[in-house]
Amino acid sequence: MSIHVPSDQQLAEALRQWLPDQRWFSAKDRGITQVTISSRVPLTADDGFAGEHVLIEVEFENGPSVRYQVPLGFRTHLSEPLLSWALPESATGSVAAYDGLHDPDVIARYLTALSAQEHLGGLRFETVPGVTIDTSEAGHVLGAEQSNTSLVFGETLLFKVFRQLEAGINPDVELHRALSEVGCEYVADLRGWVEADVDGEPTTLAMAQDFIENAADGWSMALISVRDLFTEADLHAAELGSDFAGDAERLGVAVAHVHADLARSLGSEERAPGESAIEGMRSRLDVAADAIPELAEHRAAIAAVYDEAAQSGPDTVQRIHGDLHLGQVLRTPSTWLLIDFEGEPIKSVAERRKPDSPLRDVAGMLRSFDYAGQHLLGQGAPNVTAQRAFRAIEWVDRNASAFCEGYASVTGADPRDQSALLRAYELDKAVYEAGYEARHRPSWLPLPLNAIGRLTASQ
Repeated sequence: MSIHVPSDQQLAEALRQWLPDQRWFSAKDRGITQVTISSRVPLTADDGFAGEHVLIEVEFENGPSVRYQVPLGFRTHLSEPLLSWALPESATGSVAAYDGLHDPDVIARYLTALSAQEHLGGLRFETVPGVTIDTSEAGHVLGAEQSNTSLVFGETLLFKVFRQLEAGINPDVELHRALSEVGCEYVADLRGWVEADVDGEPTTLAMAQDFIENAADGWSMALISVRDLFTEADLHAAELGSDFAGDAERLGVAVAHVHADLARSLGSEERAPGESAIEGMRSRLDVAADAIPELAEHRAAIAAVYDEAAQSGPDTVQRIHGDLHLGQVLRTPSTWLLIDFEGEPIKSVAERRKPDSPLRDVAGMLRSFDYAGQHLLGQGAPNVTAQRAFRAIEWVDRNASAFCEGYASVTGADPRDQSALLRAYELDKAVYEAGYEARHRPSWLPLPLNAIGRLTASQ
């Protein structure tokens, strides 16, 4: 007997109540005024069970509306594991609705549709030519949810669902596809994707790629090295068994190869006459300094670095990662891999797809080294001694230098040779960090502020 799923009106009201509690919901500080169901694509149905792929538009008390996708399951009775993901029962009637990505029966349907390259009610499941998808593998949600939800099938296939949607091809699919086509060794291979037309434009809903077992993220590895350094306070960074410099150098090699492969696949160019990255940096500085008094004290010194960088002339631009840091790289037993090519989440898809300077990625990684080295000192932590502070700077400088040397071994040019421009990109990232910390983690604000002080010390 088929199940009677909730009406659009019932579902919209349930989602309105449920959304603010979801980790991937990006607008927790904005009151929801209305949820509209944009589409409901039936995925599967059985006795007492149904699954749908649901697209919604959420309107707020202020600011623009936002689109989300919420795969849903419907059952007459929920098992204990699914109760945690249920929508409010008062709004859905006698049938329980819940986040379908936590139901093995729902997510198995996505795998079979991808394998068969189905076109299902406006959803288009596509695979890379020559790829075969094993539909026998069971799937589960991978780790804690962030802005997206990732599933793993059989420890070999990663299926990432982009929760927040914006019309257009997601750079994560676009760049992985470009890198796969030129045989890049420093990314996990793309296997397929799901898309639908949104506002008349092909729009990425999800992507599938190889899942990498036995890999550690760069941030975790860096923190182990820093903590060991602080534990062995009488040792220098180079004397640690967990010295990170060798990995930092190999990471520089990997990033340089990815940049070269992106340029080979998608091209590069000089910035057009009259265009400059510096103007955008100045605008972001003005906005952030107006909101953060502690940052305003550095405004003149930062502006002086920007003025110096503006004299560097046009820089070469190409497609880049766009949001590169130690949490966006994985260390496998044999190499480093770059992941999550979506770009900065605060930018629109159109902005993320614009060519930019590779120095932005380099600066992002250098700022990440600084965060790793300094994070235990910047939050009012106990036992912060002059020796520890010195060791932290030593660790940061050692690994930043190793990264740049690795990068230069591939490109033939050390990023530090463009010192004024690189420093401007580092400051632009630090200004962004200051804004983030002031809003979300005020106790961390000294980290980017102290870095800004060091980066502008000669001004």
